[in-house]
Amino acid sequence: MGFFVRLTDAIAARQSLLVTGLDPNPEMLQVWAHRRGMGGRSFLSQARHWIKAVVEATADHVCAYKPSLGFYQALGPVGLDLLREVRELVPLEIPLIIDAKHGDLNSSSALAHYLFRELGADGVTLSPLAGQDIAAPFLLYPEKAVVITCHSSNAAARVLQHHPDENDPLYLRIVRECQLWATPDQLLLEVGTSDPAILARVRQEAPERFLILRSLWGEEDRLDALLEAGLSPAADGLLMPLPQNLLVEDDIATRAAALKQRISERRDRWLELRARDHSDVCSLWLPQRRLDSSAPSGSDPAGDGVSDPMDELILDLFDIGCLLFGDYVQASGAVFNYYVDLRQIISDPNLFHRVLHAYAGQLGELVFDRIAGIPYGSLPTATGLSLQLHKPLLYPRKEVKAHGARRLIEGDFEEGDRVVVVDDILITGGSVLEGIAKLESSGLEVEDVVVFIDHGGKADSSACQRLARGGYRCHAVLDIERITAVLHAAGRLSDAQAATLGHVPLQREAGVRDLLASS
Repeated sequence: MGFFVRLTDAIAARQSLLVTGLDPNPEMLQVWAHRRGMGGRSFLSQARHWIKAVVEATADHVCAYKPSLGFYQALGPVGLDLLREVRELVPLEIPLIIDAKHGDLNSSSALAHYLFRELGADGVTLSPLAGQDIAAPFLLYPEKAVVITCHSSNAAARVLQHHPDENDPLYLRIVRECQLWATPDQLLLEVGTSDPAILARVRQEAPERFLILRSLWGEEDRLDALLEAGLSPAADGLLMPLPQNLLVEDDIATRAAALKQRISERRDRWLELRARDHSDVCSLWLPQRRLDSSAPSGSDPAGDGVSDPMDELILDLFDIGCLLFGDYVQASGAVFNYYVDLRQIISDPNLFHRVLHAYAGQLGELVFDRIAGIPYGSLPTATGLSLQLHKPLLYPRKEVKAHGARRLIEGDFEEGDRVVVVDDILITGGSVLEGIAKLESSGLEVEDVVVFIDHGGKADSSACQRLARGGYRCHAVLDIERITAVLHAAGRLSDAQAATLGHVPLQREAGVRDLLASS
């Protein structure tokens, strides 16, 4: 699972934009240990107890941890052992970003191997002054992330960061340059500032990037300004730090939960105001809390626990218009009272990644050599899965051209290769079987078909039966029954609309009925 998906899953599950450091600062630990009667213990013992206490208190309220490598290096070999203990304590579903501010080219490959392969970290912060070469060794690990520090809150750094003038300061040139190094799902930006104006300028230059705010607001009203400056209307995120002074208190969990709630309330209010002022702006990607007490099992109606990411995905797909009501003619000729249009997701990077992650869950247990997409609707999905799973992509042409190579199958393969077929929606199974026939005629072997939505809703649906009769196993991420239950419970569908989703499709004429019967 890639970093971007891990991060967005953690955000959705915990309804939090908070990140916390795990820095065994001697001065801070001295205060913490003294309050707990541990002043006589060794520093290493104090650090172990403090790290464990912080992780246990904050794991339900933060979406990432960010320990500073320097504090652990300063302790020598025992410090690196302590960093391994951090990796063991932090839940695997929460990203661990090592705050290294690394900038030395000669040691980059070795450090990347240590952090990503030996330690098992998910991301690292880098200094950008060496240029793209500093990031390259870390970007060789496609499921990991780099965080480029583009601005420091240190006052003495201003003379360099804001050179030559405020019209085109160095820190903004860094923001523009480093976005050319990697995609938004692998490269984030760290912004050290408590000045909303600086954060707003970074967001303007990097509308699609995750921003990690390093310095927190100094006053209550600064929170609103920073949220407005850093949150993106184009489905990008802002990660905010849990204040370090909070991490020595007795009630860390209570305070972290309160801060999370305060940020969420301000974000909701800001979104409402922005929606009134900018009716054409997409709402923020962070899933909204559902308040309906009749929400289905596995969801989080109260918004105060871990909700089902798949239910959240259903709601978000509905909210961007993937489910439409009216009379829609399907490819088979049948007329449904509704239409599922998944093509919308390709313009929403966060949502697209989450859909790919859902597909990957079905593909994880299957054995195959290549991924085949059915033209044309599932080709973006198949391409994304190919990149994510590192499996070669091919696809059967919908029609063979009379010019050029005149290939039936696009992509490189060998006879006998096992192919998993990917499609978006399974209705009659006709297009899938047509694609499989082309693949098999070219010497490829097909056993499994993975779709996002099975219209039949059950394993014994007519489409699944049709595939089974052909000797193919069908795997569906979702079915109409679950989609209806989630949307109805969340208040997205009225009783009448929910009933519509359960209707048998209309057929306009006998010819259509005959066509369906024959298929």
